[in-house]
Amino acid sequence: MHRIPGKIASVVMATATVTAGLAAPARAAAPAPPAPPAPDTTTAATARTSDGARVDSAAAAKKVGSYWTAERMRRARPVPAPEDRVAAPAPATAPAPAPAGRPSGRPGSHAPARAVDPAAIRAGARALAGGDRTLEAKINDSAAVGKVFFRKPSGGDWACSAAALNSSSRQLVVTAGHCVHEGDGGGWMLNWTFVPRYRNGARPFGTFAAKQFRAFNAWINNGDLRRDVGMVTTWPQDGKKLVNVVGGNGLQWNWPRTTAMTVFGYPGNRDNGQIQWVCQGTTSPVIDGRIQLRCDFGGGSSGGPWLRQYNDSNGLGYVNGTMSTISSGGWNRSPYFDNAVKAMFDAQGGVT
Repeated sequence: MHRIPGKIASVVMATATVTAGLAAPARAAAPAPPAPPAPDTTTAATARTSDGARVDSAAAAKKVGSYWTAERMRRARPVPAPEDRVAAPAPATAPAPAPAGRPSGRPGSHAPARAVDPAAIRAGARALAGGDRTLEAKINDSAAVGKVFFRKPSGGDWACSAAALNSSSRQLVVTAGHCVHEGDGGGWMLNWTFVPRYRNGARPFGTFAAKQFRAFNAWINNGDLRRDVGMVTTWPQDGKKLVNVVGGNGLQWNWPRTTAMTVFGYPGNRDNGQIQWVCQGTTSPVIDGRIQLRCDFGGGSSGGPWLRQYNDSNGLGYVNGTMSTISSGGWNRSPYFDNAVKAMFDAQGGVT
């Protein structure tokens, strides 16, 4: 930055008299514009309703719940996955691309937590089956996975997927960044609510409205798919906290990019997004550092958890990714969970 000197009055010297002019005040340098937020940092925002009101009370949370009638939920469109700018992987006969970079630290884990009342989980399965014992035995949905409903600032009702995440608040949900914020300088989603174990319109555990969002600045400002992760603190429902009701998955970070994974979500290309779907396989690295799995899950599955060490008996695992995009050939992709995702969890997990 150039420094602009003050104007100095001329000095006139006479034979016997010296007259010196006074210096004019120096002009202050223009302040430097604020530096943009670092891409690995996050920003939090209070959830709002579609009329702009803050969801800052239990009454406001109930207002969000009343917006989401069964008809509105049924008509909510699966949110399209963001455009993936990285080419699809080569045929399976070719070697997988090398990962970009390395984990940003040692592998770490935060443990899952079971529901306070496991009998309520079984009762939820019976409710979904309508008393049909044969159907109940076939329903293998995870109570800690659910469907997300919201209204975009630009209009329209939309749906994503998400999962309950164990933290000290017992109120946390993890999903995709594009399911909480439009990205590329857009706005935060409105009338946001999480419906655990949603199935064909049934809400066996009710709805949990958003209280506060958190997303990466790299997603908010630039739509960076490597940081397409969002976390949401929800309001308790009738005094009951989400993780106490349905259980909460654990979290893992800095684990290998090639690992066995169980992926959940509500893809619009499967049963119109009305039923929870699951895909299992071994992930592989994407050249930009993300991970991928060939599940062929379409729009609406965005935000669904990618789980390591999934336990089918309790429906819980360790979230190690979130559904972000789909590329040609049915390859789904997730951001890689590293120290930055752990820092996001540390920042939001204790918010109540």
